[in-house]
Amino acid sequence: MSLMANLTLIYGLRLLPEGEVTAIEDATLKLANGHVAHVTMHSIEGSRQEIEAQLKRSLDAFFDFYPEI
Repeated sequence: MSLMANLTLIYGLRLLPEGEVTAIEDATLKLANGHVAHVTMHSIEGSRQEIEAQLKRSLDAFFDFYPEI
């Protein structure tokens, strides 16, 4: 089993009243090698419990894309 390098998780959170957001755009990252990467922003609406549950499922699903981690 090989060791992986430490990772960086990029994320942002902000709570707004439901229906307040009219558009969501990608966030732009500037990488050390000079390249640019994009992070797709997502929204979750509901009660606190619903948002927390969906966020946990989304995070679990994200790591399913990278089984080597």
